[in-house]
Amino acid sequence: MDMNIRILVADDHPVVRRGLKNLLGRHPGWEVIDEAKNGMEAVEKASRLLPDIIVLDVTMPKMSGLEACRQIRKCAPECEVLFLTQHDSPQMLREAVEAGGRGYVVKSSAAHDLLPAVEALTQHKSFTGRLRHRKRP
Repeated sequence: MDMNIRILVADDHPVVRRGLKNLLGRHPGWEVIDEAKNGMEAVEKASRLLPDIIVLDVTMPKMSGLEACRQIRKCAPECEVLFLTQHDSPQMLREAVEAGGRGYVVKSSAAHDLLPAVEALTQHKSFTGRLRHRKRP
């Protein structure tokens, strides 16, 4: 692929944003073009910058990642949304897909699943990381 993949990172924790920017920016052909610290900012930057992929947390201030995804699907329909979240839940996965997300990675599995997830989304393919959720007895 000759063109760069432009990525927007949206998470309310600065350390997470910095880590994602560092990790994703090292991949050949990928560029983290900006960061957002809440859902409203993610929508605004997605509509203005039109990234190829947005890595979006579910739980953020001012607007949830789920609502941000719904709005991004309207204002930047070509943008692929990858949820990167602490929610290790089949129900949350369903809600993320219903909101328009193409990928879902649990933060506890990000070391293994994040790069393959972004790679899948660059090819407009879905990616669901491993859920470790277990029912309690």
